[in-house]
Amino acid sequence: MNITRLLGITVLSIFLAACASSNSGGVYTREEARKVQTVRMGVVESVRSVKLEGTKTPIGTVAGAAVGGVAGNSIGKGDDNIIGAVIGAVVGGLAGAAIEEGVTRKDAFEITVKLDNGSLIAIVQEADEQFKAGDKVRLIESGGTTRVSH
Repeated sequence: MNITRLLGITVLSIFLAACASSNSGGVYTREEARKVQTVRMGVVESVRSVKLEGTKTPIGTVAGAAVGGVAGNSIGKGDDNIIGAVIGAVVGGLAGAAIEEGVTRKDAFEITVKLDNGSLIAIVQEADEQFKAGDKVRLIESGGTTRVSH
C-alpha cells in the first residue's frame, strides 16, 4: 500500500509540475509571437520579493482523489472497503489540491519602475532575472501583458 501511495504522489507531482505555466519575463505564449510590442524605458526604483500563487485546477483534486480512493479501498473488507475508498478519495482530493498549489507556486519580484515620463508603475513577474534599484530597464507591452527586461 505504501508503494501505491508513493507512486501516486510521485506521478501527481510530476504531472502538476509539467502543467505549471510561466510568468517569466522571458517566456512568451505562441499567440504573442510575431506581434508588434510597445517598448518604454525607465529606471528601477525598488524590487520586492513576492510569491505567485500556484494553480488551482481540478487536475490536482481529481488525481489526488483517484490515488486516495485506490489506497482507501485496500482498507478493510466488504462495506469497509467502500467507506475506506470514499474517505480516501475525499482526503486524497484535498491533498491533491494542496499539492498542486504548492508545487506550482513560484518566487517572483514586484518591480517598481520610474518611467522616463516621470510616472511610476509596478510589474510582478517571476524571479528569474535579477533587478536592482538604479537599473535602466525596458518595459515591453503586448496585448495587456507587460514585461521588465534589461
